[in-house]
Amino acid sequence: MLLCSKWSGRSVHFYATTDTWILLQGTETLSLRVDRHVENTKKVVEFLANDPHVASVNHPSLPDHPDHELYERYFPNGGAPIFTFEIKGGQEAAWKFIDSLQIFSLLANVADVKSLAIHPATTTHSQLTEAELADQGITPSTIRLSIGTENAEDIIWDLQQAFAKLD
Repeated sequence: MLLCSKWSGRSVHFYATTDTWILLQGTETLSLRVDRHVENTKKVVEFLANDPHVASVNHPSLPDHPDHELYERYFPNGGAPIFTFEIKGGQEAAWKFIDSLQIFSLLANVADVKSLAIHPATTTHSQLTEAELADQGITPSTIRLSIGTENAEDIIWDLQQAFAKLD
């Protein structure tokens, strides 16, 4: 909580002790969390790129992505825990897949410590026309993931069990 005080005609701002401690904890552990996001994302992208339920993965770490060269230059250790993929089977398959996830949360947030999934065409971008969605590369089959800091094997297990429910 930001507190404000008047002193000698000037406003003095300071943070409450607990809030400052929480802010410092978050800052001090940021590099560890980012490393975990990156490590998990690499594993999830590789898994999705090889899963038969997936039509395509839109992540710059993949050699066929149009921005792969830039990704390699600017993120030599990896990055981009927020990305999309196209599921085979259209909107119904996308909804069923998302509804079947157990570890992922259905939230529009991004870059959280927990893994998140959402269907952009019917949530975050639902106000767009079909042409505008297409211009943004969003189809009824698009699923957006934000990979968290959970155990990577648990994240992949969750994706596997949700895909299994489509069969």
